[in-house]
Amino acid sequence: MSERHPVHTLPASSPPPTEPIHGAQVGRVLVVDDDEGVRRVYSRALESAGHEVVVASSATEAAPHFGEGLPPFDCVISDIVMPGMTGIELLRKIRQVDLDVAVVMATGGPTMGTAIAAVEEGATRYLVKPFEWKVLAHTVGQCINLSRMARLKRQVIEELGGPEKLMGDRGGLSVRLDAALSSLHLHYQPIVRLSDRSLFGYEALVRTGEASIAHPGALFDVAERLKRVSDVSRRVRELAPEPFAASPERGLLLVNLHLHDLLDEALYSERGPLAGLAGRVVLEITERAALTDVSDLRARVDRLRKLGFRIAVDDLGAGYAGLNTFADLEPEVVKLDMTLVRGIHRSSTKQKVVRSMASLCREMGLEVICEGVEVLEELACLQAMGCDVFQGFLFARAGPAFVDPTFPSLRAPGS
Repeated sequence: MSERHPVHTLPASSPPPTEPIHGAQVGRVLVVDDDEGVRRVYSRALESAGHEVVVASSATEAAPHFGEGLPPFDCVISDIVMPGMTGIELLRKIRQVDLDVAVVMATGGPTMGTAIAAVEEGATRYLVKPFEWKVLAHTVGQCINLSRMARLKRQVIEELGGPEKLMGDRGGLSVRLDAALSSLHLHYQPIVRLSDRSLFGYEALVRTGEASIAHPGALFDVAERLKRVSDVSRRVRELAPEPFAASPERGLLLVNLHLHDLLDEALYSERGPLAGLAGRVVLEITERAALTDVSDLRARVDRLRKLGFRIAVDDLGAGYAGLNTFADLEPEVVKLDMTLVRGIHRSSTKQKVVRSMASLCREMGLEVICEGVEVLEELACLQAMGCDVFQGFLFARAGPAFVDPTFPSLRAPGS
């Protein structure tokens, strides 16, 4: 049952607003409360201010008002404690279909827990009953402005910025991340050794059916913001080895680690999903990450090696300068960043850098992988520098199942 304050909350004897709040716009407002008196008073006050008001006596009754093709609301004001579905649960359902509508949570029994829950799930404002009609009118008017601004920003992003930038508030992001996790799957891109035209292995690449955060970078950005990186990474580590167990001929499995993964004790479990294949697994740690944030990095890497894993430095040449990465990781494998590989046949500077890096890595006994190879000219240039292991579209794109690479002739077209 909701908290009832029919006398003190917007009492019927209080005059409704006769003047619009300065700077506020009128809009379409949904009022959700199981108290008929509260709904009546809210409606009277908001309609007097010029708003179109729709009422619902419960969250269950309100939920069907949100869906594809239905007219959007500019603001929702909802009680929190109601029979059946709560206002917080309604807010979660709203965020599944509308990231931009402003939602005001109202309660007569405030606690720190309900306030935090409301904010985390994407409430725009939080009101404590009783409150005067001026407070309601001002809050709703302000929220309508915020909602319309959010929709305009989203329109601009959709037209200019791409779907990976469609973020939203914390509650909306949580909904998107849950959808991404439920549809998360992996593609595998082959890595080849050119000298004997053999298969070195496959890199597992994250994919998801959630279009708004489909790009792996955006997915992990959202997970990091929500402090849920481990949820994504554990799912990746669970899925990655599944096709490899029965396919020893497919070589090594390369799996990317997020910086936060190194702090997740589940990674070091002998019963973890990757541990059974540890001898065939190379864990890629990007040089773009500030590894100094992991104070006991060397000890953690030693624990991974004792399980049988090999370590790779990913994005070599595009990350942090200095000795720390190599000194702490002591990798067996390095992957030259694709920004060094792309167009290397046209850049004498890139050629000098890659030649020196590759030579030094070989002297250290490290396997060098050149990623992002797309054209024959890049391949020929890299091979002339002594590079032998490659990954890129020239050999194969990533796919949901194992893709057999092709080995193109090094003779460029027209030569």
